[in-house]
Amino acid sequence: MSKRTGYRGYIGSRAYHGGSVAQHVQNLVVRDYCQRNGFTYLLSATEYAMPGSYMMLHEILREAKDIHGVVLYSVFMLPVRQGRRLELCQRFLENGATLHGALESLSITCKTDLRKVDEMLVLNQHVNHS
Repeated sequence: MSKRTGYRGYIGSRAYHGGSVAQHVQNLVVRDYCQRNGFTYLLSATEYAMPGSYMMLHEILREAKDIHGVVLYSVFMLPVRQGRRLELCQRFLENGATLHGALESLSITCKTDLRKVDEMLVLNQHVNHS
């Protein structure tokens, strides 16, 4: 079994949750979250700008057994489609990696956390599409 390193940052180059934030600002938020929580910060992976692209998040999943977790700039960066989102997050958890939303100060460390965050995201989608 390999020794786990730190927490990989995850930022994006497209608008999330109705707004666009510069990448250097996203990195500042991720690094601050890591510092406040005593996490060793690993350089951020930047998601592609194409709508619906989660290629970099899948690349991070490939290293999930070697890292403690992922610090996303925001949980709203997770896949919009619920099935994809749950499957991806569960795969991180199964590999012993946690997920964190720096902007919201939320952690997904177990299935209960995942359910709560998922409910929040689903409710938000319904409110924004009403």
